[in-house]
Amino acid sequence: MPAAVAFLAVAISRPGSAAPPQRIVSIIPAVTEMIFAMGEGARVAGVSSFDAFPPEVSRLPRVGALLDPDVERMLSLKPDLVVLYATQSELKQRLDRASIPYYSYEHRALADITSTVRAVGARIGSPGRAEQLAAGIERAIAAVRTSVAQRPRPRTLLVFERGGSSLRNIYATGGYGFLHDMVEAAGGDDVFSDIKRQSVQATTELILSRRPDVIVELRYGDNVKVADIPREMQAWNALASIPAVKNHRVHVLVGDEYVVPGPRVADAIKRLANAIHPEAR
Repeated sequence: MPAAVAFLAVAISRPGSAAPPQRIVSIIPAVTEMIFAMGEGARVAGVSSFDAFPPEVSRLPRVGALLDPDVERMLSLKPDLVVLYATQSELKQRLDRASIPYYSYEHRALADITSTVRAVGARIGSPGRAEQLAAGIERAIAAVRTSVAQRPRPRTLLVFERGGSSLRNIYATGGYGFLHDMVEAAGGDDVFSDIKRQSVQATTELILSRRPDVIVELRYGDNVKVADIPREMQAWNALASIPAVKNHRVHVLVGDEYVVPGPRVADAIKRLANAIHPEAR
C-alpha cells in the first residue's frame, strides 16, 4: 500500500515522564486527528508530511513520515512525546538517546481505532475526553450496522488504488484490516475476504472470477482531480459481464477519511453503506 495511507493502530508507550506531554510531535495522521478531536490540538507541535486534517495542521511544522522522518527537525521542536510507527526502529533509537518518550503505533483492525483513542487519551492525560470520543464513534458505527442488518449483503470490491484511467495496478482490500472491516460494517461482503491480507493486487481475471455486485473506489490525497473521475471510471466498462458494471453499481468515494483510521471513520462507514445500500438512505 502507498506510504501515504495511514492505517490502523494499536499503541505501546515507552516509559517516560508521568506528567502529561505538552509538546507532541505526531507523524501518524490518524493519531493527530484523534488528539485534535479530543480538544487537545493546542499541544501538537509538529505533524507528518501527510497530515491534512483538521485544517489547523496546515500551520504546523512538518517532520517527515514513515520513510523519511526528519529527526533534526523533530528535536528542534523540543517534543516531550513523539508518536511514531512501530517499525521505525532507527527513529526510536535516536529518541532513546535524546531521552524523548515516544508512542509506537502499528496497523491493526477497525475495533482498534477506539482502543487507540482511549490509549492515546490516557497517555496524554485526557482519559475522559478520549472516552467520550471513543464511545461516540462506537455508537455511530453500531447505528450503521443496525441500519443494514436486515438487508442482503452484496459482494463488494473495495479498490483503494488503480493505475489512472486503466484497469492496471489495481489494489483492493483483502480479508484483514480496517478497510475490510469497514466493508463488513457497511453491510457488504468483501469479495476477497478469504485472502487474509490488508491488500490484494487484483487482476482483471481475478475480479471477473469474483463477480462483485458492487465496486467502490476510494480516491484521496492532494492529487485527486474530481473532474477527471467520470472519464477514468469508464475503464470499468471493459468488464461489462460482472454484475457491478452490468447493473451500474460502480461508485467513487472521495476523501482522506476513508483511508485514515481516525475519528471520522464512522462517517466514512455511513457513506460507504449508502453506496452499497442506496435504497437504505
